[in-house]
Amino acid sequence: MRIAFKITILLTLLFILMFINLIWGSVDISIETVFDVLFSRGGNDSDIGIIWKLRLPKILTALIAGASLSVSGLLMQTFFRNPIAGPFVLGISSGASLGVALLIMASGSLSALAFLGSSNWALIFMAMLGACAVLFLLMLVSLRIKDINTLLILGLMFGSATSAIVALLQYFSSQQALQQFVLWSMGSLTGVTWEELYLLAPVCCIVMIFCLGLSKTLDSLLLGDQYAISMGVNVRKAQQIIILSTAILAGSVTAFCGPIAFIGIAVPHLARMFFKTHRHLLLILTTILIGMIIMLGCQFIAQLPGNHQILPINVITSFLGAPMVIYIVLRKKSI
Repeated sequence: MRIAFKITILLTLLFILMFINLIWGSVDISIETVFDVLFSRGGNDSDIGIIWKLRLPKILTALIAGASLSVSGLLMQTFFRNPIAGPFVLGISSGASLGVALLIMASGSLSALAFLGSSNWALIFMAMLGACAVLFLLMLVSLRIKDINTLLILGLMFGSATSAIVALLQYFSSQQALQQFVLWSMGSLTGVTWEELYLLAPVCCIVMIFCLGLSKTLDSLLLGDQYAISMGVNVRKAQQIIILSTAILAGSVTAFCGPIAFIGIAVPHLARMFFKTHRHLLLILTTILIGMIIMLGCQFIAQLPGNHQILPINVITSFLGAPMVIYIVLRKKSI
């Protein structure tokens, strides 16, 4: 009953934040107008455009991004049995950044990329290509290495290597290209269209549903590889599935929204503290809910209600997430 009550609280808070994000923004829209536009498609063209073309896609993007990054962070913390592991420790985000950097800052030099132009779909394609390249290397390495800590170190090294290439491209790029890449790297939920959501939403939802089916395997892995083997788990296969699931979730969000920090690290801990459990079936469900709530809250703060400016989403998530990670580290040290 306690769990049902807590989930009810989270669902209520989620719907309140969704509604607040619909009403408030750079242009305030009344509650009556929102209901008219949503349910009867009434209202003037300006209100319809703001709600259906701007705010609803932004809200759905925040829901998907928050849930996907949070679940991928939970998978990595269980996989490495490390409380500060996040969805980007394997270098997936760095690979996506490299793909975008090649398109923005080197497409003039690389004729093979010139045909892509600089549209949203081109950025998404190159980000996914970069993420998939790092994923391919990780999957190859995971076939030969049994120690997950070694895999973690190699993932960090892949990330460092790709970051070094990105830094080199930045050094030689033009001011305009550099500015465009920096803006992308700050993360944004506002540029995702309905057409892009038709691809992003099904992919992330399918993977998260699949992760729910892995809950018993994740419970076993949390107690160690030997225990998992004694429970009949194929540890090597499970590890590869976890890596692939994390890469799809984190890579997809990074490709469509840019890199978004700290959500994947902090939210799983909030779920554990709120529900005081390590059962992954409940943890995955609650991590999804809390991830959505936190991302909607960050988006509301980022859009500065009553102001025409929008802060980068990474700024807000870092302000909220960094203290949480510091608290987790200090708490672990004191135990």
